[in-house]
Amino acid sequence: MARQLDEQIVGRFPVGQRLRVLDVGMGQGTQSLRLARAGHKVTGLEQDTRMVAAAREALAGEPEGIRERVRIIEGDGRDTGVHFLPGSFDVVLCHGVLMYVEGPDALLAGLARMLAPGGLLSLLVRNGDALAMRPGLSGDWAGALGAFDITSYRNRLGLDVRADRLDTLTGTLAGIGAPLQAWYGVRVFTDTAVDGADIPADIEALLAAEERAGRTDPYRSVAALLHLCGVRG
Repeated sequence: MARQLDEQIVGRFPVGQRLRVLDVGMGQGTQSLRLARAGHKVTGLEQDTRMVAAAREALAGEPEGIRERVRIIEGDGRDTGVHFLPGSFDVVLCHGVLMYVEGPDALLAGLARMLAPGGLLSLLVRNGDALAMRPGLSGDWAGALGAFDITSYRNRLGLDVRADRLDTLTGTLAGIGAPLQAWYGVRVFTDTAVDGADIPADIEALLAAEERAGRTDPYRSVAALLHLCGVRG
């Protein structure tokens, strides 16, 4: 996904421009730190106190020049209007958050308002059109049959969450003034890998196959996750 995001950034902003990035639901700060290392000014917004602590610990281990480019705020992604003025950011990330939000439209509208004209909105969501893939590939036929017509599922953390369908989000993005410009699949071939699995010796070939599948039909349509990129008009 990082390669996909970089592709969109390079294609939409002048080379060398230091972007203002908002990372909503920043988690432990993986993407925030990666973008800060690339020279961008990043604000991370996270409501989980444990994740905030992990992100701050990770940031503390970075050189001073990177630390001063990252700001971490403890807060809810639905309250961006409380913390920031409209149009304050060139890029807004919302990765792995929508599955925990029952009514995502208001959240997405708030994120779009944070973007400057031409700004990039990057979403990573669970693919509601492919919920039957994981149980099916695992031989859970009853689970696969039950997943075709729903958008709710139980994740690997044991939490009951929701998925999003590409067509629905395409309409939502158009309605909030950040129409979809590109989309990718994420975890096409690797979704059934167990947590904590060792990195394979042929990791570069694996990444190349995933990257190719993530931009190629019909493979991207059955990916576990979708990476959607909208651009503020």
